[in-house]
Amino acid sequence: MTASPSNDSLATLNRDMQADSGLSNPDYQVLVVLTDSVEGRSRISDLAVELQWERSRVSHHVARMEKRDLVSRQGCPDDGRGAFVRITETGRAAIERAAPGHVRAVRHLVFDALTADEVAQLGEIFHRLRSRVARSATAPSTAART
Repeated sequence: MTASPSNDSLATLNRDMQADSGLSNPDYQVLVVLTDSVEGRSRISDLAVELQWERSRVSHHVARMEKRDLVSRQGCPDDGRGAFVRITETGRAAIERAAPGHVRAVRHLVFDALTADEVAQLGEIFHRLRSRVARSATAPSTAART
């Protein structure tokens, strides 16, 4: 069985990022969230929500990233059980190396294949989906209503 084009594209993105920066796609995702945060840090539970990962997956992945000095954990002063994940200088340098190549690859693999109208349509579709997801996240679950 052969891989679908989308799997090939993802494999290409992952391979290129690994070669360019030493980061895996999950590493990159974690670092993007941290660099987008005001203080370069996030609680593990918030990181899990943002990444749409299970909390245990975040915790295990962060542990692997800590060993490579991409992130560090800090205790949360407001909650003795909670922890913050903070991007390190090594992590910041790694994402700065990875970002330009990642942007080029996504542009080449996705956006160069679309017309300007298709890109606009894609933007509208993603906007609608984000709105729907946001509404469903704040609505009571079906299970809670029964």
